[in-house]
Formats: sequence, structure tokens, C-alpha cells
Amino acid sequence: MLLALHRRLIRPAAYPVSSLFSFNHHLSLRRMSNTKTIAVLDESELQDGQMKEVAFEDGKVLLSKLGDKIHATSAFCTHYGAPLAKGVLTADGRVVCPWHGACFSVCTGDIEDAPAPTALHSFKAHVADGKIHVTANAANTTKANMSRQPKLLASGTESSGRGVVIIGGGSGTFHAVESLREHGYSAPITVLSKETHTPIDRTKLSKALIVDPAKIEWRNAADLKIKYGTNLRLGVEVTGVDLKQKFVTIDGRDTLPYDKLIIAPGGTPRRLPIEGANLDNVFTFRGIFDSQKVDNAAKEGKRAVVIGSSFISMELVAAMSKRKLASIDVIGMEEVPFQNILGKEIGAALQKYHESQGVKFHMQSKIDKIVAAENSTLANGVVVNGETLPADFVIMGVGVAPATEFLKGSGLEIEKDGGIKVNEYLRVKSGPDTQNVYAIGDVAIYPQHTGGEVRIEHWNVAGNHGRAVGSTISGKEQPFVKVPVFWSAQGQQLRYCGVGHQYDRIIVKGSPEDLKFIAYYVKNDKIVAVASMQNDPVVSKASELLRLGLMPTPQEVEAGKDLLTIDIATSAALAKVE
Repeated sequence: MLLALHRRLIRPAAYPVSSLFSFNHHLSLRRMSNTKTIAVLDESELQDGQMKEVAFEDGKVLLSKLGDKIHATSAFCTHYGAPLAKGVLTADGRVVCPWHGACFSVCTGDIEDAPAPTALHSFKAHVADGKIHVTANAANTTKANMSRQPKLLASGTESSGRGVVIIGGGSGTFHAVESLREHGYSAPITVLSKETHTPIDRTKLSKALIVDPAKIEWRNAADLKIKYGTNLRLGVEVTGVDLKQKFVTIDGRDTLPYDKLIIAPGGTPRRLPIEGANLDNVFTFRGIFDSQKVDNAAKEGKRAVVIGSSFISMELVAAMSKRKLASIDVIGMEEVPFQNILGKEIGAALQKYHESQGVKFHMQSKIDKIVAAENSTLANGVVVNGETLPADFVIMGVGVAPATEFLKGSGLEIEKDGGIKVNEYLRVKSGPDTQNVYAIGDVAIYPQHTGGEVRIEHWNVAGNHGRAVGSTISGKEQPFVKVPVFWSAQGQQLRYCGVGHQYDRIIVKGSPEDLKFIAYYVKNDKIVAVASMQNDPVVSKASELLRLGLMPTPQEVEAGKDLLTIDIATSAALAKVE
């Protein structure tokens, strides 16, 4: 509302500059009048390396103590509102959300890691008469007003130069735009996206079947254009890239030159090469239009067949289980769902949960074909091992391929899986004309700092890729060293961090059957990934321990070592975390 009012105020015919000054001066006075200093806690109740959530009138403030310095910020994560006091603090001033890996500086409130879309408020704190006092605008301590826009060192007012062109409209793109402006990049930024909406929180689509992009957009178009100085070209397709001449081709006709190019097109859902795969009610799942199709089909009394038993498929199953469908059948190649990633024991427990919700599984099964009634373009069954499962609609959740088809003929070397190899700065490796070309997100094969090249299709990875590239292009080269984090809704919230594919063994603590456990994935006698349910903030702590190289050995964990007892927050731990 203030932005709209501000726009109206700057129209010279209606309001002179003096009116705008008066308005801004009035706002400043109002903010000052709402600012108060309140004693919130005895100094003795907050020790080095501790965080505490304290009341501030009707709101909350997070206090963090690092050495002898006390910091005060907003109390809730700006991603989904998790209480940060239940997260993880490190001695170098990072606070990690207990839920999804978002990270902030407790010293400034600034974003450190995705998926946080906005920063925390930072408040003044001091000690007097044995009490910790916080000075804050009370309105900024409420959960309804828990975040602030990041501080932008540039707004894109410089019009000279070709600037940065970003291909794609997802998490990597959003965070790259934000990071570029945060780090002072002032030249033009152009976003070219197939999608007809601004970047959205895509993770909510499979978990809740959201159908309105406006409900989950990170920034609206006006903000991206005005505050971030971004030229948004939505609903367009990049059909080619000329690396030598440094331009991209749009819709086979128009060309757009670049100084720097960020390739962030995401992935394209795969379809099995079987009869009936392209019938009208056989859906893949990726974007808002897919969510709209499934939402429209998944009505009470309908019969669903889901092909695939990994995360997107099973999140959709969890969402549809609440809709009183007549039947939900899941077809998978593994012995149990999630087996390759989470292991057989945990996969079996999650299968048992879904079965308790009425879902029927057909595992280790071969799909023969999808069939339709005579003279119909609609599937009415899926033939599995010779048996026909009745279906009113079919969801094919069998993975995605990097969306790099448009790069054929560009001179870029595309790997067999469709990915693009990049270095530690996410700069494309191949070819003499790629020194100003970056690839991020689903398409990037990058050197994971804990060892080996990986291509990871995670929301957080794409977002943090974007943040790193934005910093590098702005002049502060930042190698990518973040630990992958993802989450999934499977009856309870599943958290996971690290890179655990092709693990040697799993150490399981707790009860997978009760969906309350911690799983440690071991490879070459090192813990390389951790998953949990109902054990927050274990995965957040594990992600920091992996980042810092402080993860205990498998033998220590088997002997009872608790990750939450490992000190990475006090002054004594500072040398280990810097």
C-alpha cells in the first residue's frame, strides 16, 4: 500500500517535491514515535552461545549472545515463520532455521542462505543495571511484520551496458536478482522465463496443490521492476545462445545481448516411453499449470494412479489423500518408496503410513501401458504386470531432465544427462567463450566441497547457487560451499541435509515406524548426510557440522554422540567455525 501511495506521490502534476518530503518526514516521525526501549531479560539469563526468545510488548525478539556481545533480531524465520530460538546458532553469527535451512546473520539480520526471501529486523541491544534492554519499533517485533526487504546497494538505475541476462524463472533466478542488487550490481538485469508469472515458491505446489501463483510469489512484478530494476520478460522461450557474439535468441526471432549470462532453466518432467503416455489426463508435475490440472482432477470419488514413488509423487499422494478419492494406486520400481535415497527401513515406514491413509502400492512393478476407452483421448486404466488399475487420471512422477535442449548448437558441452559442468564459482567450464557464462540449479554439475561432482535438483541448492553467482558477478567472488538441504511432507515433516547417494550403510536412531527418527548416511566411513522426522533441529545442526567439517564419526554416533551437544556457538568454538 505504501508503494502504491509513494507512486501516486511522485506524480509531479499532482504532488510537488515538498509534499513528498513532508510525507517521508511524517513516516520517519511515526516510526520514531513507535520506537521504545524495554528491559526484556536479566543479563545473567543469557550465556555465551545461547539464544532466547523474549517478549517485547505484543511481539517477540530473538536475543543471541556471541562472546560478550548481545544481538537482537526478529524472532521468526521469514520463510515459513519458524521460531528461530529453536534453531542453531554458530559462533560466527549465523542462525539456522530449525525447519528448512534458511540462515540469517544475528548481527545484521541479513540473509545468509536460501530459502529465506526476506531479511530479519535488527534491533539495538544494550545492558544496564543487570538487564538486557532492546530498542525497537514494537510493530516490527510482531509475527505479522517479522521481515524486512534486504538492503539493496544498487537498484538498477544504471542503463549502460548489456548487463546480466538470466534464462529461467525459478528459485535460482529470484535469489540471483536479489543477490546482484544486494551486492551493488547496478547494470541492467533481464529475466527471460517461459512461465507467465514471477518466481514462486514452487515447493508448495506438490505439497498443497496451490492453483493461484499470486499466493506463493516471492516478489510481485512491480517490486521486481521498480525496487530491483529488473526487466521481466515472462511467457517467452529462449531458443538459442550465441556464445561468441554474446546474445540469446528469443522465440526464434528476437535477439538480446548480454555481458553476463546465467543459465537457470530448471528441469523438464520426463514421460515414460509407453503406450498412452500422452493421453489428455496423464499429467506430469512441475509448475502452476500442472498443479491446476491435478487440483481439478483430484476430486472426491475419483480414482488416481501415480507412477513413481519418490518425493514429488509421494507429496502429491499425501496431498490427495486428504481429498476422499475413491482410490490412489502408486506404482514404483523399488522395493519400497524412497529406497535409493532414504533406505529400505525408512521407506517401508513411510509406505506403511501412506497405506494407513488408504493408498495402495504396487512396488517392483513393470508398467505395460496406459489404456483409454475406445475412441477416447482420456486414460481409464494403467496396465501393471498384466493387471489393469482403474484410473480417472494418471500422474507420471518419474523425474526431470535438465531443460537444456535450447543449448544444442551453442558450443556448450552438454553432458549425457543434460547437465552442464561448472567450476566452484558456478562458471561454465567448457569452451573459450564461457568466461562470462554461469549455470545454476537443476542444470549445474558442480564440485560439491565435501567431495565429487554432483547435479542436485533441490530448491535450496538452486537458491543458494543464485546467491553465490550474484555475489561473484558483482565483484565479490564466492565459491559455492553450501550443504544441500531439502524437506518433504510425508505425514510428518521430513528433513534432509548433505549428499547421501550411493551410501554404504545407514545408522538409524529412534523409530521410523512412529515417524520419529534420525538417520545418518555413511560413505567411506564418513557421515555424508542426515535425515530426520520429529527431531528438529537435528538436521539444521547437521548441515552446519557438515559445512564446518565437524561432523562426528559413525563410531561416535553409534556410541551415542548427540549432534545437539556439539559446541559450535560459544567463544571457545569460534576458532573452529571461522
